[in-house]
Amino acid sequence: MVNPPSSVPRLVVAAPSSGSGKTTVATGLMAAFAARGLAVSPHKVGPDYIDPGYHALATGRVGRNLDAYLCGPELVAPLFAHGARGCDLAVVEGVMGLYDGAAGEGELASTAQVAKLLRAPVVLVVDASSQSRSVAALVHGFASWDPRVRIGGVILNKVGSDRHEALLREALDSSGVPVLGVLRRAPQVDTPSRHLGLVPVAERRGAAVEAVAAMAAQVEAGCDLEALAGLARGAGPLSCEEWEPPVVSGGTRPVVAVAGGAAFTFSYAEHAELLTAAGAEVVTFDPLRDEALPEGTAGLVIGGGFPEVYAGELSANEPLRGAVGELARSGAPVAAECAGLLYLCRELDGQPMCGVLDASARMSERLTLGYRDAVAVGDSVLAPAGTRMRGHEFHRTVVEPGAGAAPAWGVRAPERRVEGFVQRGVHASYLHTHWASEPGVARRFVERCRTS
Repeated sequence: MVNPPSSVPRLVVAAPSSGSGKTTVATGLMAAFAARGLAVSPHKVGPDYIDPGYHALATGRVGRNLDAYLCGPELVAPLFAHGARGCDLAVVEGVMGLYDGAAGEGELASTAQVAKLLRAPVVLVVDASSQSRSVAALVHGFASWDPRVRIGGVILNKVGSDRHEALLREALDSSGVPVLGVLRRAPQVDTPSRHLGLVPVAERRGAAVEAVAAMAAQVEAGCDLEALAGLARGAGPLSCEEWEPPVVSGGTRPVVAVAGGAAFTFSYAEHAELLTAAGAEVVTFDPLRDEALPEGTAGLVIGGGFPEVYAGELSANEPLRGAVGELARSGAPVAAECAGLLYLCRELDGQPMCGVLDASARMSERLTLGYRDAVAVGDSVLAPAGTRMRGHEFHRTVVEPGAGAAPAWGVRAPERRVEGFVQRGVHASYLHTHWASEPGVARRFVERCRTS
């Protein structure tokens, strides 16, 4: 019998801090449960685009994000229910440390807040490599900090030996928090990183399949999957309506081309669903390989990714760069975020790009990272002037603008400034936004595709 989305058994995998092994444990659990024949719904707290790719590989289902800052706390449970439809179990990977959220916003967007909104038990992954008895004090502190957060068990990671494990278990015996798994140090499950985190699945699919299989094997060998499944079944029922993209019926179905492939891997699953529900025919293309836009393209969406890694190949695809430029000059709707912004510039690190925007982009040593409150400065293909949205910036590049385009957003934090470009049908910005928070964005974009 299929569980209703509001009662799907679920776990949140959290940690005291980043680097404790959340992704290894969460992805391994997803893959191990899926290997037992369960339909597993994968989720990630926060704006991370890369981990969901590994989750999708582990489960065979699209990885989805739960972000209480971008979408608002009220949408977390409905979006979860939407993603978990038809599943036997859900695993939610946390972000940063359990209680870490948006800077200066208390618990907002923290893993703890999401766990409470989902009424889900938390499994705490602890890097035990440099401690023994102190682990009990650490777990006690996390379990008692917020009584509304239920720490249902601990998985000890990076344990050095049988003796080390015995010391850790003895220390935790009186904590009231059961040990549900012990994982030894295992470099073979490590995944390579670079300037913005893990290397996406799309760039290393064969190696990523092996890494996920290794994670699953380690979790299967070191964790009590029956106890973890039992803990998941103890999650409280959710009293919420499942999120659904609003459907627009009637009218033509314009083709909206969405950039994909190894250079453009950052997107939220709900964006394509919203575009489809708004009446578009969504077609994915790869700017690294395809020399033309999909036939009949009436609008273009270019999300985030790593064009800086593929600048030479993107530049070499002159036919596609020309097609993108021609589409933009025609006034057709073009929405570009972060990597898409770089692709529309004149050049990126000296390599010619599409030349839609009079701007030059280059890599920088400085990481720009954080949530942003934004307001639309003027009317665009995405939103009328005055529309308020929340976004997230995450890049190590700088765009030096020329002239001829109005800004896209007025941004309040960390300092007041304007950001991005609006030029005819083009809306290009560093801000990653989640359109589920403002479904009118997709409706407006598709309507402009019909009429441009």
